[in-house]
Amino acid sequence: MERTMRHSALLSRLDTFTECLGRAVSWLLLIMMLVQFAIVILRYAFNINSIVAQESVMFLHAVVFMLAASYTLKHDGHVRVDIFYRRLSMRGRAWIDLLGTLLLLFPVLIFIAASSLGYVAKSWAILERSPDSGIPVVFLLKSLILVMVVLLSLQGIAQMIRQVMMLRGRMPSIDTDKENHNSA
Repeated sequence: MERTMRHSALLSRLDTFTECLGRAVSWLLLIMMLVQFAIVILRYAFNINSIVAQESVMFLHAVVFMLAASYTLKHDGHVRVDIFYRRLSMRGRAWIDLLGTLLLLFPVLIFIAASSLGYVAKSWAILERSPDSGIPVVFLLKSLILVMVVLLSLQGIAQMIRQVMMLRGRMPSIDTDKENHNSA
């Protein structure tokens, strides 16, 4: 019982962290859209072109993508072919999600981390800047690859805890919670 409570507390903390991060990162989308709007206005209304502004949109997009990946995982927003999945019982879905986390998510994250470590280290070694605009934060942007791995790993742990608790009957299913929320 005590172990279940600790797992529930850890799950809650991980989910809360991911939720707060995802909501905070979502504001970057508004900034990105405003910068893109300004680029279009400056280019077509005043014939002014800014490479720094264009690169900043690309950088913001990369930041949103990498920092919001765990939020997307939490909300089951990643691409999934669910021809059979939706027909399964909640227990069957929990098994599929657990095995997917263990056999797909974590190995892919290990591969991404291992293959990008040298890439990021080289960027830090020279404090890499953008060759076109001189934006001095390319090394920080590349570091977000490893941050994404950590964030997805934390959410993967949360997903694993959730699925194991569901398989043990110690947690209501997510679908049941959604159905109760929608009917209220």
